[in-house]
Amino acid sequence: MIKKIVLSILLVVFASCKSTKIITSGEVDTNLSSKAVIKSHYANALAFKTISGKMKIDYEDKNASQGFSVSLRMEKDKAIWISATLGVVKAYITPNRVSFYNRLDNTYFDGDFSYLSKLLGTELDFEKVQNLLLGEALLDLRKDKYDVSIASENYELKPKKALDLFKILFQIEPKHYKIGTQQISQPEKGRLLDITYKNYQEIDQKIIPNEINISAIMDGNESIIAIEYKNIEFNRSLKFPYDIPKGFKEIILE
Repeated sequence: MIKKIVLSILLVVFASCKSTKIITSGEVDTNLSSKAVIKSHYANALAFKTISGKMKIDYEDKNASQGFSVSLRMEKDKAIWISATLGVVKAYITPNRVSFYNRLDNTYFDGDFSYLSKLLGTELDFEKVQNLLLGEALLDLRKDKYDVSIASENYELKPKKALDLFKILFQIEPKHYKIGTQQISQPEKGRLLDITYKNYQEIDQKIIPNEINISAIMDGNESIIAIEYKNIEFNRSLKFPYDIPKGFKEIILE
């Protein structure tokens, strides 16, 4: 009987894991033009209605470091919902709203994307945040012309014409044409946002990041965020419960 129980558990574990695998890198084609690389990137954009699962998040800056696991729910182009254990911390992001609350210190923020933009040192909107989480380019690569080269076994894209206020760089991995690295910097303001996708995973024939490292430098201060996805599922029917508790103190940006 014990052997049967153990075997059953192993079969369940195997069945739940067999649809998920880590993607290894492919081989670059040195003949591809930048236009072809960009076209392939958008042709391989993740198609989904909803995403649900877990995220392990580690955060570090000069003042503190902490790690925690949260539940994640996303509805494409409409909502991103994050909840820590027992709803101690919750966040709700839509195209018009960024809101979160923290029961540990009874505070909340409810406003626009200025908070996230300040945290990461670059102007953000809902589409950019969604793209960041999915391994897709923060900027629309189809709007400008780029030079392409090979770097770190990826296609590296740099603008043909230097931008006035920004420096940008994108690396696209060659197997599924997802982002390997994307950097946006404002040298005059001492700002740098560096996002590196360590690897990707395939779940139900869909490609999604597995581990993401984010480094944000602003005013000489660096914040580091590491994200790892777990137990990801696609296209479930989801709800996004969110209400700011009464009596909490509002966070006001300076």
